Amino acid sequence: MSLRIPVAEHTSRPWRIHEIASDFRIEDVWAFRTPGAGPDDFPAMLAALRSRTAPQYQTGPVRFLFAVRWRLGAMLGWDEPDAGLGGRVRSLRDRLPDDLRRSPGVKDPNIPFTPVYEVADECAQELANKTVHTICHLGWVPVGNGEHELRMAALVKPNGLFGKAYMAFIKPFRHLIVYPAMTRRWEQAWRDRDRAGAGGQAVTHEGGGRPAAPPPAW
Repeated sequence: MSLRIPVAEHTSRPWRIHEIASDFRIEDVWAFRTPGAGPDDFPAMLAALRSRTAPQYQTGPVRFLFAVRWRLGAMLGWDEPDAGLGGRVRSLRDRLPDDLRRSPGVKDPNIPFTPVYEVADECAQELANKTVHTICHLGWVPVGNGEHELRMAALVKPNGLFGKAYMAFIKPFRHLIVYPAMTRRWEQAWRDRDRAGAGGQAVTHEGGGRPAAPPPAW
């Protein structure tokens, strides 16, 4: 099972994200168990995650929460293009050094995040709307005995007082519903990676509309 860990577990590591997003605050840091994972298995982990982002892998409570969230966003204009990347905020890709700019990563059509960069042991994706500009950072960390595990950090820049209030309001839902469900799905994806067709291709989202999979901070 995953474990919420101290922020220092993220800030103390030499991640490239530090040089790019120093103006973001760290909202959550979690560790996910990936038994048997080795130092070169980060791409396999990412592929396994992409194999589990389609709607059928989401729990009923999570689907309900995000159906409500997308409906509210549509009613109140939270997710309009001018409130997102290239509108209200600039993409983090505009800040990247040349080496990271050449490694953007894979866009998964089932999630609302946009890739920023992907390297051998970390990647970052971003999402912006009227409430927040957020980053999902994934890293690959040695944990002893030659094994590695997945770390996830949610970095946020709330949009003023409204954004701060919104983040405070959704915090219990993230910790009680979203993260536990995400933990089970991500860890199961790793265990089933050889059977899930996780060859690096994202599962296509059918039916149109909003992506079904939730971001870590929404």
